[in-house]
Amino acid sequence: MQSIEVEKIGMYTGHRDCIYGLLQGIIPQQFFSSGADGLVVAWDIEKPDQGELVAKVTNSVYAMALDPINQRLWIGQNFQGVHLIDCITRKEIRSVAITDSYIFSILHHKGFLYCACGDGSVVVLDDTQLGLVGRLKFSEKSARALAVSPDGMHLAIGYSDNYIRIVSLSDGKLLMEIAAHDNSIFTLAYSPDGKQLLSGSRDARLKVWNVNAGYALQQSIVAHMYAINDVAYSPDGRYFVTCSMDKSIK
Repeated sequence: MQSIEVEKIGMYTGHRDCIYGLLQGIIPQQFFSSGADGLVVAWDIEKPDQGELVAKVTNSVYAMALDPINQRLWIGQNFQGVHLIDCITRKEIRSVAITDSYIFSILHHKGFLYCACGDGSVVVLDDTQLGLVGRLKFSEKSARALAVSPDGMHLAIGYSDNYIRIVSLSDGKLLMEIAAHDNSIFTLAYSPDGKQLLSGSRDARLKVWNVNAGYALQQSIVAHMYAINDVAYSPDGRYFVTCSMDKSIK
């Protein structure tokens, strides 16, 4: 495998507690961060010392989602709900209470928000008015991770009961349950070509599922020493990276 060189280009300070979320911004050199301090901050990669406050809420923020075209940001406030923020004016457009539990993940897809919550539900909202469209409830354990297949057919949900559940996006029906890991599933990602689904878990394993073969297990990798917290593909789809509680990125 060709070696990859990584160079530290900056350190971005300003949060007063753990950082839980990172999100690509509206323009290539921008990204957003969120954390236990309830702050959501916009950063310019080239100006590490100039973070700009986007929002401040009273509870921690694990999850964010962005609509770069309309320059809107959705923030999941734990134990409360979702805030819709105008990225230009930095003002809140509206908010809605959806849960008294954690909001672990927010996914924006074709006019809808999918919010994975600690009570096991995935709350579906319309993306503009934040009106309740429905609730998907297939487990009493936390819904932790969300991913939409590139063809827009499937919603994959990772749970703390160690299962991945595949749901039809057209009607919200449960299509498949996969006993995937030995502990909570923290992250999911479809490959850009839609042929594979990656899952990472507290069990420190990275698993590869063959979508075209009915989500059959293709590979299981002992990828880290401790829990895998996230997985993401490079923009060109050639590589993916994992990050872990063991403080490593691979």
